[in-house]
Amino acid sequence: MKMFDPHIHMSSRTTDDYQAMQRAGIAAIVEPAFWMGQPRTHVGTFEDYFLSLLGWERFRAGQFGIRHYCTLGLNPKETNSADIADGVIELLDRYLDKEGVVAVGEIGFDDETEAEERYFLLQLELAIKHDLPVLIHTPHRDKKNGTIRSLALVRESGIDENLVLIDHNTEETLPLVLESGCWAGHSIYPNTKMSEPRMVALVQQYGSERIIINSAADWGISDPLKVPKTAQAFREAGISEEAIETIVWRNPVRFFAQSGKLDIEETESELPVDQRKQWEGNSVLRGQQPRVDELEN
Repeated sequence: MKMFDPHIHMSSRTTDDYQAMQRAGIAAIVEPAFWMGQPRTHVGTFEDYFLSLLGWERFRAGQFGIRHYCTLGLNPKETNSADIADGVIELLDRYLDKEGVVAVGEIGFDDETEAEERYFLLQLELAIKHDLPVLIHTPHRDKKNGTIRSLALVRESGIDENLVLIDHNTEETLPLVLESGCWAGHSIYPNTKMSEPRMVALVQQYGSERIIINSAADWGISDPLKVPKTAQAFREAGISEEAIETIVWRNPVRFFAQSGKLDIEETESELPVDQRKQWEGNSVLRGQQPRVDELEN
C-alpha cells in the first residue's frame, strides 16, 4: 500500500531515513517549515531555509523515489521574535506561490501570547490571499484551550474550514476538530503526543473521515516510520484495508491537492529514480554506483 507522511522534517533526517521510508511504502511527504531548535536572528536565514525546502530537499527526496512537498510559514515560537516576525511575513507573501508549496504552515500557538495570536491571524489572511490550505500546530502545553482558541481564530478569519488541518490532536481535542469541519492530524511518537494503540482506538471510535496521521519526525527522539507502523497496527486491530488506505494515502492527498499544486494523478504514479543527477553540483552519492530506474514506455 502506498503511504503519505504529511508532516515530517526531513531537513533534520538522514538519507538512511529516506531509504527506509521508501522500502516501507512511503511515496510522498509534506515537510512543514518549523522551529529549527536554535533561535534565528536574521530574516535572511528564513529565506535560505525556504529555498532549501523548495530546492535541495525536494531533489534529495526524489533521489529516493519520494515526492516532496512543503508548507511555508512563521512557526508559533518565533512569532515572539519581534526583530524578525514582520520581515518573515513579507517574505512569505513572495514565496507562497512557488511550485511545491501546498499550504501555509505550520502556524498556531506555542505559549498562546498576543504576538502568536497576531501572526496566526496574519498568516490565515495570507492563506486566503494565496488560495492555500493551512496547517495548524496545536500547543504542547494547555492543548485543549489552544485548540479551542485556534478554531475560534479560524472561524474569525473566514477561511473555509475544509482548507484547515489542525495537527497534533489527542483524545481531548479530536472531537472538537471533527465538529468544526476542519481536518484532524495526529503525530505518532515513540513516547509522547500519540501512540499506535491510542490511534487505533480513535479510528475505531471515529472512523477514517478527515483523519490524518504523520510521524512529525525531526531532530528529536522521533521515528520516520511511524506512518507504516501505525498502518500495521490498524491492520492487526482488524481495521479495513479501505479505511487504512483512506487515512495513510487518500486523505492527505485530497487535503493538499486543494492547493492546486499537488496533482493527484502525478502523485499516484511512481517517481523514477536517477541518482546520476545533481542539484547545484551536489549529489546524494558518496562513491556508490547510482541507482537509475528504467522508465516505462
